[in-house]
Amino acid sequence: MKKIISKYILLLVTSASILAACKRDSDYIKSNASPFISNFDLRKLYKGTDVALNTDLMRGANSLRGQVISDHSGNNLPAGLLIIQNTRRVGNGIDSLRGMAINIGADAAKYVPGDSVHINIEGGVIKRVDGILQISGVDASKVTKVASNVELKANRGFANQIVANPSAFECTLITIVKGTFNPTLSPTDVLSGSKSLNDGTSDIVMYTQANASFANVIPPYSGNYTGIVFNIVKDGVSKAEHRVRKASDIVTLSSEIETTAAVISGFMADPNGGDPRYEYVQLLATQDINFAVTPFSVIVSNNAGGASPGGFPTNGWVAGGTVNVAQFRTYKFALTSGTVKKGEFFYVGGDQKFINGANSTSMSALKWIRSFNYTTTNGDDGIGFKTTVGSTTAGLMANSGNSFGIALFNTRNVTKDTNPIDVVFTWSGGSLYSAGPPPAGFRVANNDFYDRVDPITLREQPYYRSGTNTQHLGAYPTADIGYFNKLGGVYSATLGKWVQARSRVLVQLTKQSAISEIETANGGTDVTTIR
Repeated sequence: MKKIISKYILLLVTSASILAACKRDSDYIKSNASPFISNFDLRKLYKGTDVALNTDLMRGANSLRGQVISDHSGNNLPAGLLIIQNTRRVGNGIDSLRGMAINIGADAAKYVPGDSVHINIEGGVIKRVDGILQISGVDASKVTKVASNVELKANRGFANQIVANPSAFECTLITIVKGTFNPTLSPTDVLSGSKSLNDGTSDIVMYTQANASFANVIPPYSGNYTGIVFNIVKDGVSKAEHRVRKASDIVTLSSEIETTAAVISGFMADPNGGDPRYEYVQLLATQDINFAVTPFSVIVSNNAGGASPGGFPTNGWVAGGTVNVAQFRTYKFALTSGTVKKGEFFYVGGDQKFINGANSTSMSALKWIRSFNYTTTNGDDGIGFKTTVGSTTAGLMANSGNSFGIALFNTRNVTKDTNPIDVVFTWSGGSLYSAGPPPAGFRVANNDFYDRVDPITLREQPYYRSGTNTQHLGAYPTADIGYFNKLGGVYSATLGKWVQARSRVLVQLTKQSAISEIETANGGTDVTTIR
C-alpha cells in the first residue's frame, strides 16, 4: 500500500511540475513590441524637465497614433500645434483618454478633426513651451494621415474636476455644458480675452485670442462650449485654460437670464418618533417675495407602494390622492400670504413646528409661510387627501425605500403641464416615469440636477427619469433617527443659476438641537447660500 501511495504522490508531483512549466511558458508569449505608445504612457515620461524620446525610453515604441482634435481655421489655437487624443489599451479594453500636442509648424493647419494620424516621434523632445506640454523637434514629414472623417465625440467636462487636475485633461476635447460667464457679461461684451466660465460646479478660464475669427462675437447667456483644455504651467503653478476652436463650437442654450425666486434648501422627512404633523420643507428666498401678490405652491410626491392613485402618474404633480386611502400620491401647500426677504429661510409643513419630532426644539418663531395638520386636512386646491383614515395615519414623505420628490412652483394654478422652478428627488424606486405614449411623470425644473432639454443632444426630457434626468439625492438613511437633509450649494441671484451644485449633507438631530444646525454651515458649503 505504501508503494502504491508513493507512486501516486510521484505522479502528482510530476504532473504539477509539467503544468507549472506549461504555465510559465504561456506567461511569456513571444511577440513584437507595439510601435505605438499611448499619450497616457508618454505623458508619464515628463517629470518637469525636457525628455529626449527614443525607443529604449518608450519600451520599443517610436510612434503615436490618434485622432486629430485641433482645428486652426478659427485662429484660436497656439500656432503650429497638431493636437491628437487617444486611449490606452488594457487587456481587452481601453481606458485613460489623454491628449498630446506635437509642434510640426505651419502644416498643423492642414489637419482637421476626424483625421486619424500616425506620427513618428523618435528623436523628438517633450517640453513645456509657453506653459503647454508638447513634443518639439518633429517635422511634418513624420506625420501620416491614415483616415478621414472619423466620428469624433467630445466628452462632457466638469469645471471643478478640470481645475482640480488640469494635467489629466490637457489637450483633450471637452464640452463645458450650460456655461455662463461669472461675473455676467454686459450686452455688448465679446468673447475676446480671458473670461470666467461657470458650468454649475466651478469657474474655468475660457481664452479667446484677439485675432480669432470669432473674437468679436457676443456670446449667449447660457451655452455649450466645445474646445481644447490646456494646462498652462507658469512658475510651477498649473492653471486650466479652455479654448473654443471656432464659432460653431458654441451652442446657444438660452439668450436670457432665468431667475428663480426661491430654492429648496432642506427637508425633514423622518423625525425621531412619529412622523405625521412633524415633517417640513425648508426653502431659501433668492429675492424678496410677497406671496399675497405672487402666490407659490409646494407639492410633495409620495411614491410609496401603498400611495394612491397608483401606477405611473398621468397627472404628474397634481395626481392628488384617493378618498379613504391614507397615503396620497401628491399633496399641495398653497403659499398665498406672508413675505420673505432675499437670503431668508422659510418653512412649509406640519402644524407642530418642531425641529425633530415631538418634544424637540420649537421652530414656531421661524418664518412659516404655510403649515397645517395634514393628517386631518386635505391638501390645498383639492390636491391630496388627509393622511388619516380610520386607525391608519401616514406621513407626508415616503420612507419606504421608494422615491419621493419636492417641487416648488411660482404659481398657485398648477396643472399636470406646469413646470416647477425647483425640484429635488430622493432615490429612484416606484412608478415614476413612462415614455408612453402618452408620457406620464413628474415634470422637472431647469436647475443643478435636471434639464428639461438635454443640453448636449437638445432632445426634450421634461420628466424625472427621462433622458439624463436620473440624478437623485440618494437612498433615505436609517429610519427614525432624525436626520435633517441639508442641501448645500451656492446660488447666484445675479446669474440666475447654481454656481456650485447642491449636495446632500445628513445632519443627525437630537431633541435639543438648535436651529443653527439646520440654517448654518458646519464647515464647507453644506448649506445653500445666495450670491
